[in-house]
Amino acid sequence: MDLLLTTIQPYDWGSVTALPRLMGTPPTGTPQAELWMGAHPAAPSRVRRGRDTLPLDRVIAADPAAELGTATLRRFGARLPFLLKLLAADAPLSVQVHPDLAQARTGFALEDALGVPLDAPHRNYRDPHHKPEMIVALTPFRGLCGFRSPRQCADLLDALRVPALRPYAATLRALPEAQALMEVFTAFLRPPAGLVDAVTQAVEEAAVEAAAARPGPYRGDFSAYAEVIRAHPGDPGLLPALMLRHVELEPGEALFLGAGIPHAYLSGLGVEIMASSDNVLRCGLTSKHVDAGELMKVVRFTAMPTRVLSPRSSQSSRAEHGEEVYPAPVDDFRLSRFPLRPDEPPRRLAAGAPQILLCVDGEAAVTSAAETLRIGPGRSVYVPATAEAAITGAGTVFRATVDVCAAPIAAR
Repeated sequence: MDLLLTTIQPYDWGSVTALPRLMGTPPTGTPQAELWMGAHPAAPSRVRRGRDTLPLDRVIAADPAAELGTATLRRFGARLPFLLKLLAADAPLSVQVHPDLAQARTGFALEDALGVPLDAPHRNYRDPHHKPEMIVALTPFRGLCGFRSPRQCADLLDALRVPALRPYAATLRALPEAQALMEVFTAFLRPPAGLVDAVTQAVEEAAVEAAAARPGPYRGDFSAYAEVIRAHPGDPGLLPALMLRHVELEPGEALFLGAGIPHAYLSGLGVEIMASSDNVLRCGLTSKHVDAGELMKVVRFTAMPTRVLSPRSSQSSRAEHGEEVYPAPVDDFRLSRFPLRPDEPPRRLAAGAPQILLCVDGEAAVTSAAETLRIGPGRSVYVPATAEAAITGAGTVFRATVDVCAAPIAAR
């Protein structure tokens, strides 16, 4: 086992205080947006092996069968297929979507054939992998996720009382769902002159009225969109964002985001897990590259109710072991948590798959063979596939592993 030495990404939307508060460290005065745990080549965690400190991706590459296990190696190749993060948002992220596996492979191969450098700002596909993801709230967490129904979109546009929005509301009501969403979304990507300013003023006025307790179904939504405006004044991404559902999570609740679902996190602290990929197509609220043509190939124009997930007792163990699993329809990752109490027996994790154990509150001890590693909030341990481990303590530990051979809780 190894204590992970991790990297914090200082993206400008990050919170100055959330991660320091969790980890008990002094704030730096600059945003701390994401703490990465894994082997992604952009910022791999480091481990100490003997006298050396090595990137985890290099450690895995040196002996993939031992680090990953044969089932993970056979399914995903010689790489850790998931990336675990602590995400601390204090301002809205860009509205974005991720490709499915076939789209990622095709797009990556095409850009490679065209000679587009991997680090080029206009490159869309930086690897041939998909990027499904899940966010679990540690504090109240807000985001935009998935399309509203066309009728709900039309009702919200009407509620803004902007005459220039009436034709879009009419289109949303007149056409079949997929066509209606696609036509209005496409038009909003390149809005006519003056429309963003008019909608901005209307959203701000609606937010003020909502704060004054004006009744209506979109009170919370208008406050969220006003927050978007303050973070990204004049950005045309506001218009596509109006088509997305406003979602609020309580601590412990989660969202799963599959391929093609437009989304943007707004605020809050959470544990995020994803397939280890860097493929992002943006459609607004960003200064980064926006490729509208490629984006339209990836977005799925379907309105689906936003499903807020709660953890459930593991089906691979007896309930008294206490593992709570967040269900996800992918095998790149499996995320669960252990509420730990000092009077309970150890939670025993069988060997067979790579694992990362992250403490988010309290303190935990992770034991394997004759070795014990202690972790507090924001600290994590990497457990290779060859090691069995046990967790004790008082607090909460999240467990990230691989579903294709997810290591079950061993019998006591």
